[in-house]
Amino acid sequence: MMAVQSRSAAEADAYRQLFDRSDDYAELRRSWKQANRSLARLAGPDLARLQRRLQREFDAIRAIDFFAGEARVEAEAAWADFSKRIDGLLSPDEPHETQGQIPQLDASRYQGRTWATRRRLWVDRVASAWLIRRFIDREARFRWLAKPSDCPKSALGFDFDGAMFTHVGDRVTFEVLMASFGLQDDAALMRLAAMVHLLDVGGEPVPEAHGFEAMLAGARERLPDDDALLAETSTVLDSLYVHFSRDAARARAA
Repeated sequence: MMAVQSRSAAEADAYRQLFDRSDDYAELRRSWKQANRSLARLAGPDLARLQRRLQREFDAIRAIDFFAGEARVEAEAAWADFSKRIDGLLSPDEPHETQGQIPQLDASRYQGRTWATRRRLWVDRVASAWLIRRFIDREARFRWLAKPSDCPKSALGFDFDGAMFTHVGDRVTFEVLMASFGLQDDAALMRLAAMVHLLDVGGEPVPEAHGFEAMLAGARERLPDDDALLAETSTVLDSLYVHFSRDAARARAA
């Protein structure tokens, strides 16, 4: 890597002009505007592929934008809006944020229960289902709902409006479940929570996030039902949990 130090304000301005990415950002925004016209006609897998491709293009420009300015700020705001629309089409029943305290619950009172969420699992729902079966209710049974109103009264709903467990404040459902059942002292789960939060509503970068998202998008295209999707994704989440646990152990030992 070569470092260059400008010797004057004029030279610094020349460097900025040389590496100005305003035209690149403008071209990206034009492509998003054009793509936006056809989003509603695309099937779910095609939407997910489009989102990943455009994200890669945006990331590539940001990686070589050494003098980030107003054009980048405007592009990031435009991308957030555009990506949010795709997310809304992929998950039309995404829950709205609620307010209030998260009660502390005794996991022993929630064993062998039926848990229900919207079908065609995506990040928060599949990670929450994994968390439930792995750390809260090992005998959990799941119902995948065509619409939230189909939830049986006896089931514990999660990640939809009106569910027992859903978004509270700035916490996504995965984080609410962790808080509800006292799992926040687990450093590896906290790393997973940061990844889920980023992919669901945005947040601080997590290196593993895009790889997990790509895996899940591919699995959704390939697997026939949500039981199979949960089984396959659970293996990946188990591996990530072990990986994060090892990192946490190293940090404690350092």
